[in-house]
Amino acid sequence: MDHLLHLDRTLDELDPPRWAPPAADATRLVRTVHELRCVPLGELGPADLRTLISQQVALPHVLALAVRLLIEEPLLDAYFYEGDLLLAAVSAPASAWALLPELGARLRKVITSLPETAVAGLPRGAAGELARFVGEPAPRL
Repeated sequence: MDHLLHLDRTLDELDPPRWAPPAADATRLVRTVHELRCVPLGELGPADLRTLISQQVALPHVLALAVRLLIEEPLLDAYFYEGDLLLAAVSAPASAWALLPELGARLRKVITSLPETAVAGLPRGAAGELARFVGEPAPRL
């Protein structure tokens, strides 16, 4: 299934069951994730995708959108720092990536083409996370 064909639909529609409204005392993060499930996929921004990926929500759909952005701009600053969306994506469980083998391969190709200087500018441990995703031994720092 091409997860990008449904940009006009929401995660509540595409990833059943629909979630009940958050509890009255829910945290801001929980409320945000619930709200994002009601936004059409085509309207989700990089920060929204980073949040959903980090919370492991509807990964087949949000990873597909994230990879589309990361192919164009691998070190996209979604909200916190340069490369935060990429690091969220490569930190997603292997089981999610197993459902998206072609997209995983495309992201691996993007990662292996990154200059060492770009990877060196990422937060501590990022090079190891990228290497783990690509399947290479982690660099010694």
